[in-house]
Amino acid sequence: MTAPAAPRPDLAPQGHPQRWLILGVICLAQLTVLLDNTVLNVAIPSLTTELDASTADVQWMINAYSLVQSGLLLTAGSSADRYGRKKMLVVGLALFGIGSLAAGLAQSSGQLIAARAGMGVGGALLITTTLAVVVQIFDDSERVKAIGLWATVNSLGFAAGPLVGGVVLNHFWWGAIFLINIPVAVIGLVAVVRLVPEFKNPRGERPDLLGALLSTIGMTSVVFAIISGPEHGWTSGRVLLMAFVGVAVLAGFVRWELHIPHPMLDMHFFRNQKFIGAVAGAVLVAFGMGGSLFLLTQHLQFVLGYGPLEAGLRTAPMALTVVALNLTGLGARLVRRTGTPATIAAGMSALAAGLAAIAVLGRDGYTGMLLGLVVMGAGISLAMPAMANAIMSAIPPEKAGVGAGVNGTLAEFGNGLGVAVLGAVLN
Repeated sequence: MTAPAAPRPDLAPQGHPQRWLILGVICLAQLTVLLDNTVLNVAIPSLTTELDASTADVQWMINAYSLVQSGLLLTAGSSADRYGRKKMLVVGLALFGIGSLAAGLAQSSGQLIAARAGMGVGGALLITTTLAVVVQIFDDSERVKAIGLWATVNSLGFAAGPLVGGVVLNHFWWGAIFLINIPVAVIGLVAVVRLVPEFKNPRGERPDLLGALLSTIGMTSVVFAIISGPEHGWTSGRVLLMAFVGVAVLAGFVRWELHIPHPMLDMHFFRNQKFIGAVAGAVLVAFGMGGSLFLLTQHLQFVLGYGPLEAGLRTAPMALTVVALNLTGLGARLVRRTGTPATIAAGMSALAAGLAAIAVLGRDGYTGMLLGLVVMGAGISLAMPAMANAIMSAIPPEKAGVGAGVNGTLAEFGNGLGVAVLGAVLN
């Protein structure tokens, strides 16, 4: 039986008195973590030349970060619930800053992949604790709005990566796209220590380490098979073995979670139809965003001849549309009028329409691509906040860290799988 939530004497009935300032601080940290999902896309030509990186190397530079996060998010969320969300925020910021320094100074593809994996550990702690803190410091009357702003930062982080990377690469070498994370991590550390209240469930269960290991191995194996397929052949022994291992380990993960008394991921959550729809939508939206940005930044540079900055600027309309529409509160109003499922469906339909417009109209020029990016941004601005709120509302407050882990795991896995699948098609 789930333990009751611990009392929250540090919070007023209306929420924490500095809740909006705290939201700004944690959103800055969240933005930095999410930028690193796509910021490398515009650096692919530089990495290929300076590190002699192959297509598979580049894909692992991108996927190592998201796959490590995907595997550790649930454990990170569970740890935050038990040991303290403020404490995990501090640890996550420190690890993310150290990993960014190592990535910026990497001298080979292997070193950069390892550093990106290390950044993923810190990122996992940050992604889960930021959303859990939002749930903690806002009361019911403001929580939907706060989650909407948090989701806006999520969308902006994914979509604005190529733009930020392009601006940095226009003036510095590729390693600078990682070094700019360091001052943000330092500012975040100071602000978190001074502002964020501690909250933990003292009766929470211990982290499910075996579950984290199984999920990490399973997802990594599946994506490795997808990346390796074009190079080694889809029927080669290596690819088939990794695919089998991935599916088998993920099946073992589900079985393990169903039979232990305190699972990392309570499978009973999946009896909630709203929860199922939200998590499925999170994977699909992240798949579309991550995969499309991976291909578009290469198409803009290799086919249409734009430089890194120009390519980043030409992907910016999607991020700008997301920010503009979320600041108007369009998604929240649509949820109130039509409900969460209808809002998610409308957003995903618009996202699909945008992808179709890019495929049909954006092949030979930028005009059709611009239209598709704007429509994609509109769809994301509707779907992302509704999905995040649906996931968190289906989970008890004392499990907010785990809920954030579910939301982040699916988004990161969708992004990594999108890059892997579309990269495999491109390769």
